[in-house]
Amino acid sequence: MRRDLIRHPAVSSAIVGVTVEAERGKADILHLRYAVADPMGALLLPARAGAARTDGLWRRTCFEAFLRTPGAECYVELNLSPSGAWAAYRFDSYRAGMTDAGPLAAPGIEVMHTPAGFDLLATVDLSAFAALPAGPWRLGLAAVIEAMDGGLSYWALAHPAGAADFHHAAGFAVELG
Repeated sequence: MRRDLIRHPAVSSAIVGVTVEAERGKADILHLRYAVADPMGALLLPARAGAARTDGLWRRTCFEAFLRTPGAECYVELNLSPSGAWAAYRFDSYRAGMTDAGPLAAPGIEVMHTPAGFDLLATVDLSAFAALPAGPWRLGLAAVIEAMDGGLSYWALAHPAGAADFHHAAGFAVELG
């Protein structure tokens, strides 16, 4: 599944676009590829730091995936940084009951500079995560993009009215079997 993310209309950006490819592999392995179209070289990337579990990644360039089973209120949030840092949270319902997602293995995160911009490839093993039982997943895919001037832009499959909110049900816009 390949989708273009939409920039939140309240912010501007020199970034031309963000595209995401998502695939659910065997044993609930999630493969993600985020491609940032950045012809002006405006994207600010954090320095590589390794695969450390880290909070607050959304304050800088960060790629996110939100997953839940259809009809469920609980969901999982994954944050993937180009630095190699990552985070995983579980929510009982919309922005409520946030806890650490438990003993997940560190995602494989690979970064590539391309002539068109930048790609982040991630492989996340979700097979041991009880909040995502067998069956299809509803996905919300998003990105926070920091520019060289310090400005942030917010990209998602869909945006609810008002401020950017990746947790909103409108963002869970794709089903992945």
